[in-house]
Amino acid sequence: MPLPLGGAIGVIQKLGRSSDLVTAVLLIMIIALIIIKIPPFFLDVLLVINISMAIITLMISIFIKEPLQFAVFPTLLLVATLFRVSLDISTLRLILLDGHRGAGGVGHVVVAFGEVAMGGDLIVGIIIFIVIIVVNFMVITSGAERIAQVGARFTLDAMPGKQMAIDADLNAGLIDPDTAKARRSSVSREADFYGAMDGAGKFVKGDAIASVIIIVIAIIGGILMGIMRQGMTAGEALVLYATLSVGNGLITTLPAFLMSTAMGMVVSRAASDANLGADVFKQVTAQPKALLVAGAFMMVFFILGITGILPFPPIPFLILGASAVIVGWILSKHQGDLDISNPEAGGGGGPATPEQEAEKQIAETQAENEEVKKKPENVVTLMAVDPISLEVGRGLLALVDPNQGAKLLDRVTSIRRHIALEMGIVVPGVRFRDNLQLKPNGYVVKIKDIEVAAGEVIINKFLAIGPENHLKSLKGPRCFDPTYGMPAVWITADQRGEAERVGCMIFDPVSVMATQITEVIRTHGGELLGRQEVAALLETVKKSHPAVVKEVYPDLFTLGEIQKVLQNLVKEKISIRDLVTVLETLGDYAHITKDTDMLTEYVRQSMCRVICREYQNNEGTVTVITLDPELENIIAGAVQRTEYGSFLTLDPNTGQVILTALGEQIQSLMDKGMQPIVLCSPQVRLYLRRLTERPFPNLVVLSYNEIAPKVNVNSVGLVTLPMG
Repeated sequence: MPLPLGGAIGVIQKLGRSSDLVTAVLLIMIIALIIIKIPPFFLDVLLVINISMAIITLMISIFIKEPLQFAVFPTLLLVATLFRVSLDISTLRLILLDGHRGAGGVGHVVVAFGEVAMGGDLIVGIIIFIVIIVVNFMVITSGAERIAQVGARFTLDAMPGKQMAIDADLNAGLIDPDTAKARRSSVSREADFYGAMDGAGKFVKGDAIASVIIIVIAIIGGILMGIMRQGMTAGEALVLYATLSVGNGLITTLPAFLMSTAMGMVVSRAASDANLGADVFKQVTAQPKALLVAGAFMMVFFILGITGILPFPPIPFLILGASAVIVGWILSKHQGDLDISNPEAGGGGGPATPEQEAEKQIAETQAENEEVKKKPENVVTLMAVDPISLEVGRGLLALVDPNQGAKLLDRVTSIRRHIALEMGIVVPGVRFRDNLQLKPNGYVVKIKDIEVAAGEVIINKFLAIGPENHLKSLKGPRCFDPTYGMPAVWITADQRGEAERVGCMIFDPVSVMATQITEVIRTHGGELLGRQEVAALLETVKKSHPAVVKEVYPDLFTLGEIQKVLQNLVKEKISIRDLVTVLETLGDYAHITKDTDMLTEYVRQSMCRVICREYQNNEGTVTVITLDPELENIIAGAVQRTEYGSFLTLDPNTGQVILTALGEQIQSLMDKGMQPIVLCSPQVRLYLRRLTERPFPNLVVLSYNEIAPKVNVNSVGLVTLPMG
């Protein structure tokens, strides 16, 4: 037994490895069905395959936990529709040519379905066929298509919010960059899936209409063939060819009916931890009162039927009513004790989705944070200026008081670890202070005792963030997300389900503060990278690469010059974790220039892979907007070079026109949910960045030399100056 089983597994694996070739061959064979006449036996086999495919698809739609686990369904629906149309045409050909031979001419499946559907009556069979077509076309397909349309619209509306939620979890150290990338891909695939399902519904509608037309053609054509070629009477020809045509219609419409049902189940399926059957069971049994009331109503109908007041059959109402009452009573006594999980399933079976992996990672990180104890910070002197500090109002003291849990202290520890891995800098310890001058729920983030960010949170509530139209149904204080400025509402715990249902992101107060602290550190990381911190980094590198450090420092560059280059990189959110590459590049170009800005450009070019990895999508493509060559020439001509460095001396009016044109392209990109990236020549990259860093602080400016090999560039816009 092991050998045949192993051989079968091997065959399946080989088919899987050659699935692209197999798919191409199958599509060619489907198209050939339209042209070539096939024997009745092969037609029977293909019709059975058609039904089997529909049943398998329906079963998959029942057992999946969320739509993206069957993301290939829109394409499969198209192929199945093409297959059914091909079978319709092949069967029609055999009916017209060999229909007079019965099963020997068109196959046993068509004849069997025709006779069963007819039930000995031609009119009944035609009516049943029409009813199935109407139900499939007007009820199931139309409903599924509408669900897909609404799902696509709401998914697109929720995309920016979901992307921000992913960024917030990443910034707070709850997930790693790989998980964040997988979740972003999942969000994009979800929007593509619902859009594709919306279009796939049109194929199913067209298939239903085509089935009706084909059966009419088959009946009319069959009658003509029977009378003119086979010498039948009109009545004999009608009975024979109508039976075969209805059988053909049913054998192809039944799979279409099943596929449409599967389509409706897939697009109406919300993400869950269980399959459809488990969800239905859990959610129905969670309401025992509903079963008791329904059972009582059915018992009333039983009494009305048995007493003769109303002509109802009493037995069915008695059985169902008594069953509902008994089950409802049992569930009400043991509510909460019911467990239908499979202990051997290992988490529900099937691969975990990116969202499930992210939730698991967040839970693990939070558990880890509970074990991490905040070490006391060293106070140097009373007059020392803290690199970064957080002041809270009296209502938020519980978040930073070790005696009351100090949840924020533990989260900040995770943030520092996350920033070290992401940016390559060691964030100084965060100083926490109470400030009675602040509002009770207010807080302020300071860099070197200067306020750079502020916000308010409400303890024991949750911040729901989303578009205004999604927040209308939620009750609570209205505000804006302190980090990204999106509309938000503070809601109570019992409103979380409603907020998640309308597509809002939910954050607890600690996560709101942690996200803002993380963004502050990323934005002001250059200010936190002083000479002392750079010296510590060099000492760390020196332990593993002493020759690299010895060549560059102190012989070629001073500590301040190295610090300036590193600050320039961190200011544009480029990781300096690979400090060896930075130092080697400085050593390579030390004989060319000592200008730290130009040295930064050389370092950026040597770190092109690091830069592109941050901004490329899953296909290795960076989506950018580019500058008109004439515009680049204007910027390059306005660069003035002196012994103290290079400066951009652009006319204010020209500069404003450039920023306006650039702003339009940036807004267009942001409306599509994409990060704005400008790609320009190396000669103007630095000066374009200086021109845009105040009006567009989050704009990424790259040069052509910073695009790594094998990374594709997709230009979606061109910044040009208006004519005149």
